[in-house]
Amino acid sequence: MRLDPIDPVLAARIVARDERAGDDWHPEYPFPDELAPLRSLAARGETDPVFTLYAIRDEAGIAVGGFGFFGPPDESGTVEFGYGLIPAARGRGLATAAVAEGLRIAADYGAVRAIADTEETNSASLAVLERSGMAVTRRAGGMVYVARDL
Repeated sequence: MRLDPIDPVLAARIVARDERAGDDWHPEYPFPDELAPLRSLAARGETDPVFTLYAIRDEAGIAVGGFGFFGPPDESGTVEFGYGLIPAARGRGLATAAVAEGLRIAADYGAVRAIADTEETNSASLAVLERSGMAVTRRAGGMVYVARDL
């Protein structure tokens, strides 16, 4: 598994499904929940090169999902992230590996704490977050909020 950063130009191509040689996108990529963040990134002129969106690539180098930061760390050093995989890539440990790598990147670039959330009914996502060392901080409105010091 590896994370490849996505810049605004690439984000626009992903949304448009303008796949080119070397892109290696799974036919189901991007999954529907990824389109809004990709469109937002595509609309920006400049982005943070680290605290951005990343394509999750499987062991064969195929893009099968996304990992993304909601921006750089805030004044307290906290960074928020999210992730997701196409259905065909789930259950192989890729999400856990992607979260671990994303948290390593965040720590290497100055974040001291990471937060995320998932729907209370999404037990697979909660398991990924817990395996990544995230601890539940609260539950509200059908959501589970987690955090971890880096």
